[in-house]
Amino acid sequence: MSGVGIVDDVRSSAEDAAAALTGSGYRADFSPGSLWELERFFDEQAPGGQPRPGGLLVESLGAKIFGVGAYLGEVIRRGCGGEWRGDDTDPDAEINVTLCLADQSLIWPIQRVMKRYRNGPEDNVAVYGHLLGLEVGPRPASA
Repeated sequence: MSGVGIVDDVRSSAEDAAAALTGSGYRADFSPGSLWELERFFDEQAPGGQPRPGGLLVESLGAKIFGVGAYLGEVIRRGCGGEWRGDDTDPDAEINVTLCLADQSLIWPIQRVMKRYRNGPEDNVAVYGHLLGLEVGPRPASA
């Protein structure tokens, strides 16, 4: 991160994750419905909370989870309003970065993606987005 604050890092990581996901065949256009693509990504790439052998999460797992969490947060921020907040002096800033929504409620998208990775579909990120007010639509057959 040298010289870049956590909020700037979140924004650039969300864009990088969108590009990487798109390049790997996932629709990552920051639309609410794209959260189903994150579900498909985790179903395919992290069955049982472990990286699929030879899959996209085998290398740089932490950075990729951070990027996907940043992407999730950006979809929510763009759809619900709000702003990223973080403490650059926090040694765990990447995990603790917060999204303050327009109604002043606080969420932790990076932590949510960590839970989705670890716990599986019970921590579905599309349902999470829906519960926060996004119109994610029904689960596509491909997800």
